[in-house]
Amino acid sequence: QVQLVESGGGLVQPGGSLRLSCAASGSIFSIYDMGWYRQAPGKQRELVATITRDGSSNYADSVKGRFSISRDTPKNTVLLQMNSLKPEDTAIYYCKAQIKVIGTELVYRYWGQGTQVTVSS
Repeated sequence: QVQLVESGGGLVQPGGSLRLSCAASGSIFSIYDMGWYRQAPGKQRELVATITRDGSSNYADSVKGRFSISRDTPKNTVLLQMNSLKPEDTAIYYCKAQIKVIGTELVYRYWGQGTQVTVSS
């Protein structure tokens, strides 16, 4: 009923930039918090950044000052601008959204399929 599709990952050199996009589609009544998480090989999935409906954002200490999260509410999209990338930012990046589906009173958590970000020279 609902899909999250990420795009924008790839290979970039240290110090470079990437912009990730995540678009939600389907039987969406409303979207609440949206966010980005990442998982590096051999590590647990961790929070990168989140943003509420009113635009309040939260960042992991490791990305503060380098990453910026934003959302385009009419387009059901959340963006992650990543600057000054470091090799330790290499991971699969996942989008997450809390969505109320049309016809229900419940809010469900949805995840995207992930997009690979590799920072290497």
